[in-house]
Amino acid sequence: MTRRADQPLARVAAELEIRNLVARIAHLCDWGDVDEYINLFTHDAVWTMPDNPQLGLPADERRGRDEIVAGVRSRQGLGMQGGGTNTQHVVTTLAVVVDGSERATAQSYWMYIDDTTTSPTLRCVGQYHDTFRCTHEGWKLERRSVVMG
Repeated sequence: MTRRADQPLARVAAELEIRNLVARIAHLCDWGDVDEYINLFTHDAVWTMPDNPQLGLPADERRGRDEIVAGVRSRQGLGMQGGGTNTQHVVTTLAVVVDGSERATAQSYWMYIDDTTTSPTLRCVGQYHDTFRCTHEGWKLERRSVVMG
């Protein structure tokens, strides 16, 4: 059953759940299971990223869980995320707006750090512009637009 977030206490609970969702996604980027990670997205989720010259990555857009998983596997192959890569996706300055009982948006800053066990290096920074939807399983990420800088 969908949790309603149109009452004040429910809105606070929704915001806390969304904040934890954003943190969980970042944690799972660095050391988690891909199946657990993708379960935090809606089935029709969209993930977009512009060119990232600092990391040598081209612009990318993924639609749906299968394409998002393919993007994760690609970045794992490049050593940019996943267990054993010694990376951290740090999310900070998170502002969440609950737009009713089933929708929310958030903006946050992110930092990508690699070589975390030897010589931590800040490689790039940016913003996440996120949209969330409340499903029968709880809040899920519906759209993430990565902004560089």
